[in-house]
Amino acid sequence: MKERTNGRQIFITDFDVERLEVLIENANRRSSRDGKYLEELEQELTKAEVVTPAGIPPDVITMNSRVSLQDMDSGEDLVYTLVFPGDADVESGKISVLAPIGTAMIGYRTGDRITWAVPGGVKNLKVKKILYQPESAGDFHL
Repeated sequence: MKERTNGRQIFITDFDVERLEVLIENANRRSSRDGKYLEELEQELTKAEVVTPAGIPPDVITMNSRVSLQDMDSGEDLVYTLVFPGDADVESGKISVLAPIGTAMIGYRTGDRITWAVPGGVKNLKVKKILYQPESAGDFHL
């Protein structure tokens, strides 16, 4: 249940789409326990506008982006790096794209508000700032 409360289109790089589609395909073959999250991620990919890494706006969350979010309910500031499942490490703020908040983050821009169902209820988040985006840093193949 992801809502674009400001009506904006989400963006994703063609490089990220390719890698995420492989992730989904491989996980589906293994009958992954992450089936629900894989399905949600797949739905997000079908809705996204796909652009080249060089063409992605610098304020969009892409894979390996480090982002500052605000929990709109608690006011808490959160900092996450969006990563592939094998690189996830919650202790160091690396959140998997298959985690509910990770799936919610991809493709959104600074200033966007995200409403997303998580195991404990519904999260209302605001993208405060992109602290690092590989594409804007010239790191096109992280």
